[in-house]
Amino acid sequence: MAVHMPRNFLSRKRAPVIERFKFSRYESIDVESMSPPITPTTPVSPKEYDILVATNDDQEDILNFLRTFFYKDEPLNKNLGLISNETPRCKDLEKFSTKDIGNGLNLKAVHNGKLIGVCLNGILERGFLDKDDDFEITDRKFSKIVALLDKVDRDADVFAKFPASAKAVSVKIISVDGAYRGQGIAKELVNKTRDLAKEIGAEFMAVVCTSHFTALALKKLGFELHYTQNYADYKDENGQVVFNPEPPHAACTVYVQKI
Repeated sequence: MAVHMPRNFLSRKRAPVIERFKFSRYESIDVESMSPPITPTTPVSPKEYDILVATNDDQEDILNFLRTFFYKDEPLNKNLGLISNETPRCKDLEKFSTKDIGNGLNLKAVHNGKLIGVCLNGILERGFLDKDDDFEITDRKFSKIVALLDKVDRDADVFAKFPASAKAVSVKIISVDGAYRGQGIAKELVNKTRDLAKEIGAEFMAVVCTSHFTALALKKLGFELHYTQNYADYKDENGQVVFNPEPPHAACTVYVQKI
């Protein structure tokens, strides 16, 4: 999947609580993977997997998972060459992805002790656009991505869509191991995110999508398109198009769903 996160996520201020959700079968509806295509792997059908609330102790395992299944194939990262043989890691991206890992909203899917999927989520509160983020970014390429996401945040203004709402949950990254895709795991991660969102009083969910495949998946999950920024229309101060990812990735979109 190719979902990136806005800068201004607010950390949750309560200790994370471990929760377990067990599944012995998969949904019959085949939801599109929320990760970009990777090298095909032999399908695996686990009899059972758990969805757990991730904690700070899971940070390195989650990062290793994202390095394998998400970072290098995300359309904007790939377009800019953010991850390559010469630079196999972007520390800014890794810190940015996991800075709210202990907020009690992040989920991991586990089968026989193996991490097979993640869903990283954050809290949005009304007025978040007016608050500064002290996160420092030194990587020039990654700063271009964050600049786009900041613009999308401001232009989309998701709380304008829900004027009576004060709190929302944003799905930042969702990714599933290639050997386990097409079996409903991403769908269940989103469903459990929705459950947690209800528990904390959030009234809607929002997803910033940098990938065409993510947008397709969200439509199937009942999300509504709220905002579109075409990559061809996003230019730097010299009038040059900043991003030109491979087709079919043509826009950064924002999808929302009332809870």
